[in-house]
Amino acid sequence: MPGSVIIPGFYAILNGIVFFLYAGDKRAAQKNTERIREDHLLFFTLIGPFGAYIAMKVFRHKTRKLKFYLVPVCAVLHIGLLVWLAIWYAK
Repeated sequence: MPGSVIIPGFYAILNGIVFFLYAGDKRAAQKNTERIREDHLLFFTLIGPFGAYIAMKVFRHKTRKLKFYLVPVCAVLHIGLLVWLAIWYAK
């Protein structure tokens, strides 16, 4: 089944893109250049929460901002959604 490889691959790519967006924002913060807006970073978190969470931990970026506590919450919601989809598709 082609979708069984394409969809998880696409999801992994989206999380990778979000990881690099957070990494780029950290680099811009260090160089004091133009940054990605926080609301945009949070929007991207909805798309790729695992990439955002890993980048936050690896680069120690946005870890003290209260609104970025939503990143692990979003990751947990994605895990629940992925489990639900796996169960639904297994039927």
